[in-house]
Amino acid sequence: MSAFDAILFDKDGTLFDFHATWGLNAKQFLLDICAQDEARARGLSAAAGFDFDRARYLPDSPLVAATPGQIAACLLPHLPEFSSSGLIERMNAMSQAAVQVEATPLQPLMWDLRQRGLSLGVVTNDAMAGAETHLAQSGAAGLLDHVLGCDSGYAPKPAPDMLLAFCEMAGVTPERVAMIGDSTGDLNAARAAGMVAIAVLTGPTERESLEPLADAILPSIAYLPSWLDKGESRAA
Repeated sequence: MSAFDAILFDKDGTLFDFHATWGLNAKQFLLDICAQDEARARGLSAAAGFDFDRARYLPDSPLVAATPGQIAACLLPHLPEFSSSGLIERMNAMSQAAVQVEATPLQPLMWDLRQRGLSLGVVTNDAMAGAETHLAQSGAAGLLDHVLGCDSGYAPKPAPDMLLAFCEMAGVTPERVAMIGDSTGDLNAARAAGMVAIAVLTGPTERESLEPLADAILPSIAYLPSWLDKGESRAA
């Protein structure tokens, strides 16, 4: 008998490789909102915890796992010409247009998990429009039971609200759900919800920060089926 009834995924950094997807997109976005003024974009990068030259988010970036509103609040002190709503609109447009790099081919992974009788969901601090676009592009959307974003009416992670809402929608109990994520916010949300917390290393957060909160650490979601097959409670 399986230890789980459902698997719940974070999106960015979990289903999609964070740096491969967002690095160059973020760099171009910073240049765009700074009207191609590289010196200003570099200053904004420093405030955002973004390595401009390497086009990579730093592990302690305040933007990692943040909602669009939280990202706007971080950037607005450096962008007085923007309103919060205007900046969020620009970010959401960029997000929906960004080509997503799958951490592993998602369709076969989700099909494998569904064949095991598992309910599947995504909880993301991204807005629903972007999440639905990205999941549809990957071909995984039709294999998911429920998708919840930061604008779905529930508090964003690290609060457990979206995770518990998924349980109610799917008719499962939290202790029989594995939450897969790449950030401490994902793992803290899983623990607060009473779920098994599984970390993956396809986001900016380093293993050392994830380890104290994780029941298992996998290189990526590609390793999830074999982990389930072994029935391990803790990955090496």
